[in-house]
Amino acid sequence: MASQSPGAITRYRWRELALFILPFLIMLIGMTMLLVGGPGANKQAAFSPKSLPIFQDMIPVIGLIGALLVANVIMSIFFRKADQLLLPLVGLLSAMGVLMATRLGPNIAVFRKNAAYAATYGPKQLIWVLIGLTLCLATMFILRNTNWFERYKYTWIAVGFLAILPSVIAGIRTLHSGAPTHDTLGVGPFQLQPSELLKVAIVIFFAAYLSENRDIFSQGYMRLGRLRLPPLRQLGPLMLMLGLALMIFLVVRELGLALLIYGLFLSMMYLGSGKISYVLISLGLFVILAFIGYGLLPYVRSRFAVVGFDVVNWQNWTPGQEFFAINQGAQVVQGLIALSSGGILGSGLGLGHPVLVPVIESDMIFTGLGEEFGLAGLFAILGIYLLIVYRGYRIAIEATNPFNQLLAAGLTSIFAIQTLIICGGNMKFLPLTGIPLPFLSYGGSSVFANFIIIGILLRISYNTAMEREGTE
Repeated sequence: MASQSPGAITRYRWRELALFILPFLIMLIGMTMLLVGGPGANKQAAFSPKSLPIFQDMIPVIGLIGALLVANVIMSIFFRKADQLLLPLVGLLSAMGVLMATRLGPNIAVFRKNAAYAATYGPKQLIWVLIGLTLCLATMFILRNTNWFERYKYTWIAVGFLAILPSVIAGIRTLHSGAPTHDTLGVGPFQLQPSELLKVAIVIFFAAYLSENRDIFSQGYMRLGRLRLPPLRQLGPLMLMLGLALMIFLVVRELGLALLIYGLFLSMMYLGSGKISYVLISLGLFVILAFIGYGLLPYVRSRFAVVGFDVVNWQNWTPGQEFFAINQGAQVVQGLIALSSGGILGSGLGLGHPVLVPVIESDMIFTGLGEEFGLAGLFAILGIYLLIVYRGYRIAIEATNPFNQLLAAGLTSIFAIQTLIICGGNMKFLPLTGIPLPFLSYGGSSVFANFIIIGILLRISYNTAMEREGTE
């Protein structure tokens, strides 16, 4: 028995457990700050040991910490060789998402005159994170081999398109109005976003198709002037799937979904072929399509109008510009004000006024974080995303077959592109879109899909480690 103990100790995922200390501390300190000095706290009373939160108030945080510890134990028993950095990074972002949802609930309840928000925002986000963590582990257990992803690529893309079909039908019914259609699907009391499934299905299809035709795409057998393109037989299905996805954008009128799909197409084409010429051609095509969309869709023009709006010289606004700032551009303008008021170090958790920004809990969560954590906090958050992207691409590089390489790289690109789009939109660098900031925005569909992606990445890293161990 004594000889087995050291082996059991060395097999434990100690690095992952040590990295969990940071999200644990942030959750405990952040929840204590909210309960002592945040919205709804009695700030007139003098501080004393009696002011500290009682055990019952900390149960949600303790529950999340316990869930992450259980995940660490399960990973140590069944998936010891999987990547040890991804889960702590995701746990840190998820913890901050739960804290912000808990912090925003009371303010949104007052601002929107709905007391239900105060009691449900934080607990709902916590429940979604716990379900997402369960889905992550379930994905690792179920997905013993990724070959069936590759084998049934057309089935997966068909499921993705079928999931978004109700939104397409709703978009067709309101096509004459030109108003954007919300990408939501009502299932009983829940509101799901089918595009979260579609983006994963598109990555699976692109990865399977490009790995199957990798030599043809990397060589380029069809000449078009000085350019060498793949034959139409191989290029056709890929362009068809991209065209269908973009047609859905024209009907559903979701600019963020279109940017995400096209960004995934560009990254997957480059990763699958290694030819920058494909990316340049696709970017040229994107510019043409953008002009067409700008001319056909009024809401696209309104989004670009916000990007070009001068917020800095607000003292010189005309009456028309003031009307624009409090109506069409209110979301972005208020978000920029929140970012600027945060300064370098921020106002502190629970001490800002992020609720003045419309849809702060989802679309504009980046500006709320900027107001209360400051520029330094935003740099730290972006650093966490960069580490997640780095680990995802590292898993892709180390994978032993082309499909797993492209799948891991494509799924990681989802995090990179979504973060770029939503952060750029919040800071008025890009048109604002309705896609969520991974793990931080309020909402269950995004949390579920992102944790499933993490589960796939962890499974690929585990399979790779086991394959390499078997060959040594």
